[in-house]
Amino acid sequence: MQGKIVKGIAGFYYIHVAESGVYECKAKGAFRREKIRPLVGDNVEIEILEEREKTGNIIRVFTRSNELIRPAVANIDQVLLVFAVVKPNPHYNLLDRFLVMMEDKLLPVILCFNKTDIATDAQIEEIRAIYGPCGYPTVFTSVQEEENIGRIREMLKGKTTAIAGPSGVGKSSIINLLQPEAQMETGEISHKIERGRHTTRHSELFPIDEDSYIMDTPGFSSLFVNDFEKEDLKHYFPEFIEFEGTCRFHGCDHIHEPGCSVKAAVDTGKIHPVRYRNYVEMYEELKNKRRY
Repeated sequence: MQGKIVKGIAGFYYIHVAESGVYECKAKGAFRREKIRPLVGDNVEIEILEEREKTGNIIRVFTRSNELIRPAVANIDQVLLVFAVVKPNPHYNLLDRFLVMMEDKLLPVILCFNKTDIATDAQIEEIRAIYGPCGYPTVFTSVQEEENIGRIREMLKGKTTAIAGPSGVGKSSIINLLQPEAQMETGEISHKIERGRHTTRHSELFPIDEDSYIMDTPGFSSLFVNDFEKEDLKHYFPEFIEFEGTCRFHGCDHIHEPGCSVKAAVDTGKIHPVRYRNYVEMYEELKNKRRY
């Protein structure tokens, strides 16, 4: 029987099997000997020990399409990055750190700005002006009014999506709207966990439908942009790409060099100054190799 790991705590793994429910499993000793650690998001094969109790063993971990270290998850297709338009106001520097981190991991990003019901048109337009030129799919939502939740659902269909962003922006509320029909299955996991073994909050997958999952990822709250060289950073700002190779100097880093096309684009409004300021700040951090 094949399924997907939706949660893993203290050596127990919770496997969602389409149309069968959630099984509590242990990993066979062979995995430890081969130094294979099952991760949330892994597609696995299990053997059933007790069908009524829904228990079993993981006997195979299928090849991963990708793997992240912070948080430790596998097989992510895309990231839904959620910030609020207001309350709290978007922290653009933090948002750009998320985007750089995802660009480095080659993970597609959907930008979601929540709480439009309490935002002004001017606040929404400011966000459009900053992130419109970046090319990321962008959705403005209201959990209270369920605005564009259906559009989000369509964008997640058939994929495993990690949801990320700071606290207080409505991530949990969005998850609850996206997967109400899966409450019974996630309740199975909660019931098993509440038997006294595990209470720590870890990454967790929630099935939206048969082939769509959304992953709550608390580990994404710790962001350090120091895992690559400063010369690579410019490649993680998509709106810089059209100007690449047009600067006066080959290999321009768009910081202090004269005749820089990116700096000229900032001056003419083709690149938003907020994005450029955040680029410069991260570049200086990488130059000094200090943690944010």
